[in-house]
Amino acid sequence: MKKMLSLSLVMLLAVSVMLAGCGSKPKEETNAGGDKSGTSTEAKSDVQIGMVTDVGGVNDKSFNQSAWEALQATETETGAKVKYLQSKSDEEYIPNLNEFVKNGYDLTWGIGFQLADAIKTVAEQNPDAKLAIIDSVVDAPNVKSVTFAEEEGSFLVGVVAGLTTKTNKVGFVGGMNSPLIKKFEAGFREGVKAVNPKAEFIPNYTGAFDKPDLGKAAAATLYNQGVDIIFHASGATGNGVFNEASARKKQGQDVWVIGVDKDQSLEFGDEITLTSMIKKVDEAVKRVNKEIVDGTFAGGSENLTLKENGVGIADTSSKNVTPEVLAKVDEYKEKIISGEIKVPTE
Repeated sequence: MKKMLSLSLVMLLAVSVMLAGCGSKPKEETNAGGDKSGTSTEAKSDVQIGMVTDVGGVNDKSFNQSAWEALQATETETGAKVKYLQSKSDEEYIPNLNEFVKNGYDLTWGIGFQLADAIKTVAEQNPDAKLAIIDSVVDAPNVKSVTFAEEEGSFLVGVVAGLTTKTNKVGFVGGMNSPLIKKFEAGFREGVKAVNPKAEFIPNYTGAFDKPDLGKAAAATLYNQGVDIIFHASGATGNGVFNEASARKKQGQDVWVIGVDKDQSLEFGDEITLTSMIKKVDEAVKRVNKEIVDGTFAGGSENLTLKENGVGIADTSSKNVTPEVLAKVDEYKEKIISGEIKVPTE
């Protein structure tokens, strides 16, 4: 009898434990990202995209930065893995490109015309790899080349400068004296001339895209000559142009800078940024990235103009540019798109 009672108690205890287990909450699991929400944060795509900067660096406040922001947006939208390598000299271009190619990345970007020869070399040595480049055309079946009509966007900010200058002197600060930067200069010069033929145009080249001190010195030279508006196309060197303008603005001088590639008023402020010539590097990079993710990538080249909305002026321009001047910008924009005006490239 005592044995039967003990056995009954054991069985009752076992049933109680089983019932308690059935009524308890399951153990909370976390995914690799530590998210306890129950929603997986694992990548939706196993695509890997790499980017090699030119010597201007990824934080140049210009086209390298725009390209990297585009890769980050691709990562957010698709889950693709993205990474950049920053080049400190021309000699690092090929090794940096090969770092991604040899590690099996699905796409490797070279940002800037200075990487053209390196992209060509790596593409020929690795015909199965997919590469892309901004600001130059590389003739290879496995390379996508994206260029822009910089002269057309520069013409529009030239219209702004020509109608806004009070000293009737406008300046241009370029990085390397190259065919690409000459497109910026030529378009800007012609835009100024179209609306203010009496204005004096003064260019100044620094020979570098990564030397803000040279940009500051170049800007000082121009401002000392009576220039009150400077358009720069010099990558990170242009940061020095903004620094010089800011210092003079604080001293009461009425000087301006026109930004390049992206809306640089967001970085340097409306107090010194009259407008910016926008080159939609970010949208172009995102589009090619999507082709890789979707499996539709093909080599070849494309040139983005005003007609394709590949270049233009910043949406924030109305903060410092009068409605009358913006109306003139729209007028000339339509003339360029229609073909009535053909903007020179040199």
